[in-house]
Amino acid sequence: MSSFFTTEISDPEFESDHLRCITVKSRALGKRADVTIFVPTQAQKNTLVDIVVLLHGVYGSHWAWTLKGGVHKTANRLIESGKLRPMVLVMPSDGLYGDGSGYLPHINENYEQWIVEDLIKAVSEQIECVGEKSNVFITGLSMGGYGAMRLGAKYRTIFRSFSGHSSITEFSQMAMFLEGKDDREMNKSIRSRESVFECMLANKEQLPFFRFDCGSEDFLLNDNRLLHKSLEDNSIEHTYVEYPGGHQWNYWKTHIEDSLLFFNRF
Repeated sequence: MSSFFTTEISDPEFESDHLRCITVKSRALGKRADVTIFVPTQAQKNTLVDIVVLLHGVYGSHWAWTLKGGVHKTANRLIESGKLRPMVLVMPSDGLYGDGSGYLPHINENYEQWIVEDLIKAVSEQIECVGEKSNVFITGLSMGGYGAMRLGAKYRTIFRSFSGHSSITEFSQMAMFLEGKDDREMNKSIRSRESVFECMLANKEQLPFFRFDCGSEDFLLNDNRLLHKSLEDNSIEHTYVEYPGGHQWNYWKTHIEDSLLFFNRF
């Protein structure tokens, strides 16, 4: 029996590229939310496989990682070559607040709880090859990197490891992406302004090994360098890499492979 009042999953007859879609009424949000899921053919029904949650950036939704970044094709290529064990990719919407929810708890909707509780439960109920014993990893780009690294640091019992690409590192950086009225409304709406580093420092003793990267032409480069230095200064083990590129899909669709292969080590 489902834990949710309503859950709709796509019909296999009309699915393509091993992609499925779920719409679930989230208790954390008090409304419906959408998820795109990649289930590789190598994931056998009677074998539990790992989950990778991928969080999108501002302006995006659950389809962005597949239809702008082709992440399912990247994962399938790596699996078929034997470089990556079969993994289910789970790509939720952020809850669709304004230009972006930040994956934060708001006064009326909890976009953080949507990811760490409702999302994982809904996928476990609907996808046969994953369950409570599956390892769960989390990554994201830009706003999604902010969400992935905060939540990965805070919820060690849920996420085996985490990563971020071109990540926002402080809530204040969200203002660069938001329309003026949405920025003002979000500042009234949220219940937390915690930074990535604050979450990591508060959970320093329980952090898994993690990674993040940023493009050498990205306008968030200095913020990512500052996070890297703060982590080094506090002896928090991690991997940080800079690659050529800017804040754009050409960069993310290339370097998501680094995170998938990183998670494959665990």
